[in-house]
Amino acid sequence: MSSSQFPAQSASPLGKLGIEAALEAAADPSITPKPKIFDEFALTDRVGLVSDGNRGLGLEMALACCEAGARVVYCFDLPEKPSDEWIASRDYVAKLGNNSRLEYFSANVTEQQALWKKTEEIGDKEGRMDFCIAAAGILRSHIDCLEYPAEEYREVLDVNASGVLFTAQAAGRQMSRFGRGGSIILIASMSGSITNRGHAWVSYNSSKSAVLQMARSTACELGEKKIRVNSLSPGYIHTSVTAAYLDKQPHLFNVWSSMNPLGRLGRPDELRGVVTWLASDASTFCTGSDIIVSGGHHSW
Repeated sequence: MSSSQFPAQSASPLGKLGIEAALEAAADPSITPKPKIFDEFALTDRVGLVSDGNRGLGLEMALACCEAGARVVYCFDLPEKPSDEWIASRDYVAKLGNNSRLEYFSANVTEQQALWKKTEEIGDKEGRMDFCIAAAGILRSHIDCLEYPAEEYREVLDVNASGVLFTAQAAGRQMSRFGRGGSIILIASMSGSITNRGHAWVSYNSSKSAVLQMARSTACELGEKKIRVNSLSPGYIHTSVTAAYLDKQPHLFNVWSSMNPLGRLGRPDELRGVVTWLASDASTFCTGSDIIVSGGHHSW
């Protein structure tokens, strides 16, 4: 059976791409070829939801999506009022000239029903929900795995696993409601698939491993709705949170840096490209995958 006898499974909303576009142009001299690769990464007019979006990686990712053309990215976090970082980012977005905007609201990822309700209100207002970045997570101090207290273990799992699920549910319910599909990005960690040498983080590592399986499981359930779910696993990234941690244990800066082939910590902006790719039509055949951005930490 030749390839022409197989029915087309899907088509890009941008029309013919790559070789197909070249062949079309060859057959029709009236067509003026135009580059489309950056159009594939565009988030024009799309609506997104980002947890832990008040600062750090969540805000960095939200800002990247605005730069890619999103109509609006709704950031939420625990504080009633947004941080100075968030306000500066909102003002920056307003000056981009692409009609994108950042919005903020206070919410707790562990409060499932409240989060569902707020996201439904966003859906009512915007008429769509296209992407979600579930980035909330907490890390507690070193505690021997044989002595780890139940209450603290449950707290970490509640935020890092249950909170990620509740965020994905909130956005996914709206994606399903509007029938346009969407992309859900669960922020895991390299700690979900390896153990951080020298660190007794059994609760954090277990919670991030749960996120990896959560992404695979929900991807399989939601594929028929054209909702993609992937996880993103950063390595050691130099954020304000890790900076505060390193201030107390400065020797770890060189230790962590030496643990990957690049010999340094990652920058928050080095996640901008991959998260935009996952949120956009450039990754429409990617679901149920874990994307590791760790400077090669896994490769030793």
